[in-house]
Amino acid sequence: MVRDVALVLICPVLLGATFGCGRTAPPGAAAGPGALVVDVTAARAAFVPVTRLLKVTGSLTADEEAEVAAETTGRVVETPVERGSRVDQGSPLLRLAETEADASLKEAEANVGQIEVRLGIAGDQPFDAERVPEVSNARAGKELAEAEFARIKKLYDDHVVSGSEFDQRRTQVELMARQYDTARNTARQLYRSLEGARARLTLAKKALTDTTVRAPFAGLVVERKVSVGDFVTRGTKVVTVVRINPLRVELTVPEQSLSFIRRGQLLELEVDAYPGRKFKGEVRYVSPSLRVDQRALTIEAVVPNADATLKPGLFATAAIEQPGNARALCVPSAAVRTLAGSTRLYVIKGDRVEERMVTLGQAVGDGIEIVNGIAEGDEVAQTGVDRLVDGARVRVGRPATTAAVATTVAEPVSGKGPARRAPATGSR
Repeated sequence: MVRDVALVLICPVLLGATFGCGRTAPPGAAAGPGALVVDVTAARAAFVPVTRLLKVTGSLTADEEAEVAAETTGRVVETPVERGSRVDQGSPLLRLAETEADASLKEAEANVGQIEVRLGIAGDQPFDAERVPEVSNARAGKELAEAEFARIKKLYDDHVVSGSEFDQRRTQVELMARQYDTARNTARQLYRSLEGARARLTLAKKALTDTTVRAPFAGLVVERKVSVGDFVTRGTKVVTVVRINPLRVELTVPEQSLSFIRRGQLLELEVDAYPGRKFKGEVRYVSPSLRVDQRALTIEAVVPNADATLKPGLFATAAIEQPGNARALCVPSAAVRTLAGSTRLYVIKGDRVEERMVTLGQAVGDGIEIVNGIAEGDEVAQTGVDRLVDGARVRVGRPATTAAVATTVAEPVSGKGPARRAPATGSR
């Protein structure tokens, strides 16, 4: 039975506590009803505790990907990276000609210096209009005119000077006061001009800095799109950089399995490029809603990739552990025979075997889950299955002193009673 979502099974390391195995006696003649007896070793189908995993698929993507663009105009003079180059954050990716940007910077510096001299300030010194030379002179003239007017006013009150001279001195005071105010306003305007010049200086410095295009983060260069001699403008994409440690994997979870998913959940990934190798990951993002067209939930997991083994774009199969305890009916994998696309087992009935068509689950250590076709306690032929047919006569081998098949440690079934199970020493 084909399922959209497969359940992956993980069993204890020692399967000997569940089904038995043993050594096969020397092979007999060809099997068949009425033919010579085939020597086999039997194993008993039994339930084992398992952890069920939800199996989903998706594609690996880079954690970050940037189409780095030029931020100024110029001609390319150096390209220090190639496709596949590893770069750190801030590493140069491209250099443009600096002549124009350097000249603009020097001009901006000159303008700023000129205004600072006129205002009598330098660097980060705070602005004070009273310290500007023109303002200081206007203030001194105003104070002098006020002092002269005070003396003239006293003489005018004593009828020593004429009224015309008194009016002249008063007008002089008002004129000097207006000149002082004008000088202060001019100084403030000049300071605003200095702020504008400083802003242009900042832009000029940035333009010079932007002649070197730098990596926005540590990663790998996917593509360099320009070469030495090319003329680029602001916004031209020049290099593609990706960060592949960690990687992201977007997975689609069917609607009926939503209750098994939570943020922070661990999972295992497999990719076709590395058969049998498993990669660890963690669910980082769970979509708040389902895709209406698929009736499925999108989740995203993060997969460490320090050695850059995995590549963006790889198709991945993820196994996510489901909560709760479960059991699976298992037999040794060697007992299963696949022929012409069908899977079968040979159940021992006395001195003969009965062929059963079965449906398999997933591997359980050295065993395999049998979804249907046999029942718990059925004895199946574990060895010699390639010589068996339905109804063939068999002779079950005698128990060996010690029998081990990979992680299984158990005594074989003799065919006359239940198997004696060896104690399990660990689990997986």
